[in-house]
Parts: sequence; C-alpha cells; structure tokens
Amino acid sequence: MKKLFFILVIFFNFNYAYSLIEVDITRGNLDPLPIAVSPLHVDAQSDNLQDIKVKELGDLISSVIESNFKSTGLFNPLNKDAFVQKPDIAHLKPRFEDWSLITAQALVTGKILIKDNKLKVEFRLWDVAAAKEMVALAFTTTPTNWRRVAHIISDKIYERLTGETGYFDTRIIYVSETGPKTQRVKRLAIMDQDGVNVKYLTLGNELVLTPRFNPTNQLVTYLSYFRNLPRVYLLDIETGIQEVVGNFPGMTFAPRFSPDGKKIIMSFAENGNSDIYTMDLESRLVEKITDHSAIDTSPSYSPDGKYICFNSDRSGLQQIYTMNSDGTNVKRISFGDGIYGTPVWSPRGDLIAFTKVRAGRFYIGVMRSDGTGERLLTENFYQEAPSWSPNGRLLVFYRETKSGNDGEGFTAKLWSIDITGYNERQIKTETDASDPSWSTLLSK
Repeated sequence: MKKLFFILVIFFNFNYAYSLIEVDITRGNLDPLPIAVSPLHVDAQSDNLQDIKVKELGDLISSVIESNFKSTGLFNPLNKDAFVQKPDIAHLKPRFEDWSLITAQALVTGKILIKDNKLKVEFRLWDVAAAKEMVALAFTTTPTNWRRVAHIISDKIYERLTGETGYFDTRIIYVSETGPKTQRVKRLAIMDQDGVNVKYLTLGNELVLTPRFNPTNQLVTYLSYFRNLPRVYLLDIETGIQEVVGNFPGMTFAPRFSPDGKKIIMSFAENGNSDIYTMDLESRLVEKITDHSAIDTSPSYSPDGKYICFNSDRSGLQQIYTMNSDGTNVKRISFGDGIYGTPVWSPRGDLIAFTKVRAGRFYIGVMRSDGTGERLLTENFYQEAPSWSPNGRLLVFYRETKSGNDGEGFTAKLWSIDITGYNERQIKTETDASDPSWSTLLSK
C-alpha cells in the first residue's frame, strides 16, 4: 500500500493545565471513563462529492472514534441521544453543565470542511469537570482517507488521557484460512486494527505461515512452501514487490525482524536439530547464534536489540530462555509447570508474552524479562501466537474453537486481550484467521 496522505497538524491552544480527568490504565475495563464523542459538524462551505455523502461524514468519523474508545475497555462512550448541545455550537464553546449532567468527564468535538477535493478535519478534546480545552488539532488529507483520520484522532486523544502512545492507526497482518481442516487454503491478509479494509496479499496457491512486520517500515517476512520446500519471503506492502530471502529446508518457526529492521532472526533445522540463525538483509550473510544438541526455536529480539528470547528443550521440557544477541550468557527464565513456547518481547522491553500448555489447556501469558511475575491472561483448548500492539498494552493471538454438536468442526479466529487480563474480545475477520502480527504506528 502506498503512503496514503499528507497530514497538516495545527496547534490551537495545546493546554496542559491541571485536569481532574484520571484514566486508570492498570485495571483494564474497571471503572471506564465516561466520554462524549459529539458528531463532527460539516462546514456549510463544503463541496459536494459524488462518492461520499458529505452530510454523513462527520457522523462516520465520530462513530469510528467512539468504537475505538469502546474497544479499549478504558472508556465508556455515552449515548448520543442524551446530548443536548448541537455539534457546531459545542465545538466553539461547550456548555459544560449540559455535559456534566450526563456524567461526561471528557468531551470530543469537531468539524470538517471539504474543499477542492481536500478534507480538513478539526477536533478538540475538553475536560468537562475543569471546563478547559485539553487538545486542539487539525488534519488535512483526501476525503477517502477519513477513516484513517479518525484513527489518528483517536490516538491523540488516547495519548492525552492515558499518557500512553495509542495503537489505533495500525494494521494487522494474518493468515486467512478457508476450507476444511484437512485441505485449508491459506492466504496472507492485512486489515486495519479494527478489522476494516481487508486486503489479500497472496492467492492461496501455496501454503503461507507466520507473517511478521518489520518494526521500521511496511515490509513483511513470512514462510511459504513452494513445491513442498520452505522459503523465506520479503513482501513490501506499499509496492507489492516480493522477493525470496532464501531456501531453508527444515525451518521450523517463523522468521522475525531485528528492531532496526536490518536482520532476520530464525530457527533452522539441520540433521534433526534446530538452532537459531540471523541473516543480514543487505549482505545476505548468515550467522549461527546457538549451537546446542537441543532444539532452539522461536527467537525474538528485545526492543533495544541487545537480547534475544527463545524457547528450547535443553532442560528436558520446552522452556523460555534469554541470551545476549551474540548468543552468549544463556539463561532459563521460565520455571512454572507446563510447556512454554512462542515467546515475544514487548515493545516496552519489560515483558515477554508466551504460549503455555498445561494439563491439555493452552494459555496466553506474560512474564518479566527475568522470568518473574508470570501471569496467565487467558485459556482455551487451543490458542497461540501472541503479538504485541505497538504500545505494549494489548496482545493479539489466534484461538481455535470447536464447533458442531459433536465437536467435529472448528473455527480459528483472532482475539485480543489487555495485559491486565481484562477486555478479552474477538477481532472480526471475513474468514478464519491465524498467526497475527501487529504493525507499528503508521503515523509515527
């Protein structure tokens, strides 16, 4: 996908005055903040458009913002039927007592202007209790990008109210699955984080597995079987250009990028044993990182690139280990009951997410990078492959669920959960889905 738009940011009165608003981000969906998202009113000077109903655009943008907030579990968007003040008047000067009556603590207002095929969107965030403006920004783009503007506005508001970077202007790449379990057709697919704007990137002629985003751009690496031989591919989502990184017979787990996007780290099986390797994408130089008789798989870099977590059965059962990025100083960090797999380091650097199998149940959990503080967030009869949101707040993973009266069928869907263990929800996809990977923010 090509770069979509140019953003013009205008600061009106960026007010960091004392605010009574407090969003507790440590307890998930307990006591969500009441927030009113007023429809964005349309400037009377706006041009008419053939493909977009201008009068509805303000409602559509506010609805996306509202949906984003609701999905976090941190906010409670209030029913628009209770709004007394008209959107155009509220944007100029809210009557705070009206908004207090419906228990709103924060208020979002805005307006749009469409002129010469350009869409200008203004929004303001208000602290109702303190009767103050908190943020006021404007964005200019093309009218077709209205949904992305809504995500960017959501990120700005989220950051101002929580102190954390948002994650709404992002995408998720995954494996779309169709057909019976014994004859699955698997295609690479990509969508906005809320499940909209789905695009299929491969045709389904060959098996594709475990796509992973590059942290610095819109490159994706994934594993595909061509004539039953595994190959590692690079795909540029913006240009559609695809290239083979190399043929690696026996590769067992997905390749991942280094934090600077210049290397791929992966496990490679040879003579019945699996070790961890890196490949420099510019020189194509391959370097062996582990050399052990046990099976070492599923490597993931820390965000500073200094360390690697991976899983290995060198202690007898599959457990999680960390090591320096050159393979030295290997340490086991998981010691709980069960088998651990698919470790992935948080973008914040403080946690490692993992899949755990114990007593026939699959868990998604997190632990600190030294192995302490293990917490199991969710369980099911089969689920795995956690991937972090770019702010380290959420995990997306896939879950298989039995279907049919006798459990003869199954479905595979994407789910997300907050690291507090609250706000577990399914992400809607057109087909069954697995192996998700979350992009970085598009509007960094």
